[in-house]
Amino acid sequence: MVQELAARSGAAWDVLGKDLIPDFQVTTGRRRISLTQRNLLKKFDIDTPAEEDFRKWNTFWDAPLVVPGGHDTTDLPRKADEIRRASVSYQSQSCNVTSNGARVSVAFDGLTLGLFSGDIEFTVYKGSNLLRQEAIAKTDEPSVAYIYKAGLKGFVIHDKTKLVWRDTARQWQEYAFGGAPNNEPINLRARNRLEVLDTGSGSLAVFPPPHKFFFARENEVNLGYVYYRKDDNNSFSLGAMQPERGEGYAPWGVTDAEWKRRTDTSREEWDNFALYNAPPGTQQRMAVYYYLSPQDGRRTQQAVLAYTHDDIFKPVPGFKVVTGHFHTDYNEVLRDRETLDYQPGWVPVFRGLGIDVVYLGDFHDDSDPNDPGPKRFAEEKIYFEGSRRMSDKDFLVMPAEEPNAYLGGHWYLITPKPIYFSHANPRPAGQSFSEEDPAYGQVYHLGSAEDVLNMVNREHGIIWTAHPRTKSSEGYPEAYRDKDFFVSDRFIGASWESLPTDLSEKRLCEVRCFGTMDDMSNWAPKPKFMIAEGDTYTKWPDDETYPQLAVNYLKLDRVPSYNESWAPIVEGIRAGNFFGTTGEILFHSWSVEGSGKGATYNATIEYTFPLEFAELVWSDGTKVDRRILNLTDTTPFGTKKFKMPFDATGKKWVRFAVWDSAGNGAWVQPAAVRGQ
Repeated sequence: MVQELAARSGAAWDVLGKDLIPDFQVTTGRRRISLTQRNLLKKFDIDTPAEEDFRKWNTFWDAPLVVPGGHDTTDLPRKADEIRRASVSYQSQSCNVTSNGARVSVAFDGLTLGLFSGDIEFTVYKGSNLLRQEAIAKTDEPSVAYIYKAGLKGFVIHDKTKLVWRDTARQWQEYAFGGAPNNEPINLRARNRLEVLDTGSGSLAVFPPPHKFFFARENEVNLGYVYYRKDDNNSFSLGAMQPERGEGYAPWGVTDAEWKRRTDTSREEWDNFALYNAPPGTQQRMAVYYYLSPQDGRRTQQAVLAYTHDDIFKPVPGFKVVTGHFHTDYNEVLRDRETLDYQPGWVPVFRGLGIDVVYLGDFHDDSDPNDPGPKRFAEEKIYFEGSRRMSDKDFLVMPAEEPNAYLGGHWYLITPKPIYFSHANPRPAGQSFSEEDPAYGQVYHLGSAEDVLNMVNREHGIIWTAHPRTKSSEGYPEAYRDKDFFVSDRFIGASWESLPTDLSEKRLCEVRCFGTMDDMSNWAPKPKFMIAEGDTYTKWPDDETYPQLAVNYLKLDRVPSYNESWAPIVEGIRAGNFFGTTGEILFHSWSVEGSGKGATYNATIEYTFPLEFAELVWSDGTKVDRRILNLTDTTPFGTKKFKMPFDATGKKWVRFAVWDSAGNGAWVQPAAVRGQ
C-alpha cells in the first residue's frame, strides 16, 4: 500500500492520494515466428527448431491476441485459450531499501501477475518529482508475448477532484468522476501519453516511459495509453496501459476504388500487433511514472513535458534532424487527387516534431515498383515534383526508395539528387544499364547487384540494410557480408528501429540493432553505422509519433534546398557524422584523441531524465568488449562531459552511447581507431 502521496511548494504538504494499492494487470499470448522469417531460414538452409526459437523473438508480423489469426504468421490457427488475463496479487515477506547514487528504491517480494512472479519496486530520484512504480517479474513459459496495465487504485473522489488531459487535437479535456462506475479501464487517447489528476490543491501526473513502453507497429495511431476507472461512487484508479488491439490509419482516397483499397490496407494493420517479448527467465520491468506537484494540472503537464522537450526533437547548434523510411504512397496520393499542390498529413507531423530532413519511401507496396520504365518513370516524376513543392528553406523532403531488388532482403537508397531508375526483375532483354531518355534525361535500368553498385558509385549515393535480421531481411546482412556492394564504403550499414521490444533489456533494440552494427563493423574494412528510421506508413497530426520514433542528428550547418545538391546530407551520413537518439539525450560533441594506450574518448551531452549509464564499446575485429560507466548519481536536466581513457592497442573501432533511467538513449556511430 502507498500510504500517502504528497507534494509541497512551501511548508504545508498537499495530499494527492492516501492508502493506494499498486495495481497491475497483464494479458499474455504466444509468440510465433513469421512466415517470411521461416521461409528465409529455409532459403539459407538453417530452418531448425533452435533457430526458429531464437529468431521468433525478432518477429514483427505477429498478433498474439488475434484469434484465429492470419497475415504473415505461422502455426495457425491461434486458440482462444492461448490468451490469458490476470491481475496482481501480493504475498510479501520482505522489503529492501536500496540507495543507488542519487536515487532510492523500495522493493517488496511476493508479486504474482499471471504467468509472471517477482517484485514490486518504487524508485524516487534526487532533484525530481518523479516516482517510478514497476513490477519486476519473470516467467519460465517458453513463448510469452504480453502487454500490461500499471497504476494505483483507491483514490478518493472529492468535490474538487478532476482528471485533465489534452486530446489528440491538443484541446484540454476533463472528467470530474460524475459518471457511472466502470467495469473496465477507460483508456484515454491523451496527447503526449499523459493524464493529470487535479485535486484542487495539487496534482499527480500519470504516464508510461516515453519510448520503451512502445513496440513497433505499422503506424502511430494513438490507441490511448493512459486510463482511469471509476471503481465505485467514492473511488477511482489511474494508470498507464497498452490496449489489446491495434488500429489502422485513417484511410484516404478521392476515387471510390482508391478509398476501398486504402481502407482494406488500413484494416490489415489491425492484425499486426506484436506486443512485448518475455523470453524465459528474463526480468521484465513493467513501469509507470507519476509526477507529484503542488501546482494545478496544466502547469504540471508542462513540467512533465519538459522531460521530452514537449515531444519535439530539440534543435542543437551545428546539427540538423534527419529521419526517414516512411511509406506514405505520396505519388499515389497526388495522382489520385490529380494535383501536385496537395499537402498530405505527414508534412505538419514531421515539421511539428522538429525534423529538418525527411527521406520518404514510395514504390514499396504502392505504384509500379517493378515496371521497367514507362509507368515507373512517370510516377517518379510526380514523386520528385511533389517532394520539391513540399520542401522549404528549412525543411527538405528527399524522394528516396527501399528498392529491395537484386541484393537480397530489403535495402534502402538515397542519392544527392533525384535519380530515374528501374529495377524490373528480370530486366527485359535488350534493355541497357543506362540510357538517355528524351523525356527524363539520364535513366538507369538495374538488372543485377553489380548494376546497383555501379549506379550508386556513379551517382554518389549510399545504401544500407533495412530492418536487419527481421521482417524480410531475416538472415541479412550476414548473407552478403563478402559481396562487393557490402564491402564498398557506399554501403553504410543498417537501419535502427526499436524492434523487438523486450522490457528486460537495458538498451532499446539491444541485441538485434547494436549486435548487427557491431558484427558489420567487424566484417567490413571500415566501421558500419546504424541510421535511426521509422518504417511506418500514413501519418496524421493526431497520431502519437514522437514516442515511436528515434532520429538522427547530422552535423550540418544548414538544410540544402530541394534544387541544390543533397551531397552534404549523403556524405555526412556516409562519414558517420551523426548520432541516433530518442530525443531526451543529445550529443553536442564527440571525438577520439590519441592512439594505443593513450587513447581517450571525449563527449559532451545534455539530458532530461536522470541518467543510468554510459558505455564505451570497442572491438579488435573479432571480439566486442565494453566499459560501463554508472551514472546513477546524476540529477535531471543537466549537461555532462565525458573523458574516458581506453587502450586502443589492437583495436579496430570504438563507439559510445548513453542511456537514461527511463530507457531513453543516444548513440554515436563507430569510429576507426589508431591501435598503435
